Amino acid sequence: MREDEQIKLDFDRAERLGFSEAVYAESKSVPQLARILEQAAVAGQSILLTRLAQRQYDGLPPDLKRQLDYDPVSRTAFFGLIKAPPARPRVAVLSAGTSDAPVVLEVMRTLAFYGQATTLASDVGVAGLWRLLERIKEIRTFPVVIVVAGMDGALPSVVGGLVPGLVIAVPTSVGYGVAANGTAALQAALASCSPGLVVVNVDNGYGAACAALRVLGAFGTRTSYENQSP
Repeated sequence: MREDEQIKLDFDRAERLGFSEAVYAESKSVPQLARILEQAAVAGQSILLTRLAQRQYDGLPPDLKRQLDYDPVSRTAFFGLIKAPPARPRVAVLSAGTSDAPVVLEVMRTLAFYGQATTLASDVGVAGLWRLLERIKEIRTFPVVIVVAGMDGALPSVVGGLVPGLVIAVPTSVGYGVAANGTAALQAALASCSPGLVVVNVDNGYGAACAALRVLGAFGTRTSYENQSP
């Protein structure tokens, strides 16, 4: 079987879920990625690429590279057109520290691809709790709050006790020693006493964004890929 015969994109996902397929690029070869983009172009479909390394992007044919909106920090790329987001953001993204930026940007870029605007509150980790409290009144107005934090992973629990909306915790692999590449932050979030806290896997900004999209869809806030009547 040829390499390109193994590729079958899910172009019907938008009709089932309300948001289209994304492609996890990290384990794919450059020829596989090129074939995926070619299939998307023929079908007239937009594609979100996640975990796309700089070397993979650099290796793509020039005509395909020109069609990509690539961000090397989040390692995400947009292929094709995306819809402009609404004027009023529905998701707040909280970052414990600057080191969490790659995951934070993966969250925000994923939501942007699917037509959702975000508001960012950065450097609001528990080591400087006053910075969170300065913005807590604003944060409380959002139906979905995504909290990205490594180290001891305490921030999601704190936020979960202060806001009424859905709080989604994204533990990151940031931290020394026993932080164990995000294991400590993940376990802290899973063991949280904050009721209703939703937790995704370590560094999984894409998964957190998709959880937010599902919630917004359930509340009737349609994504850019929902063209069907309810």
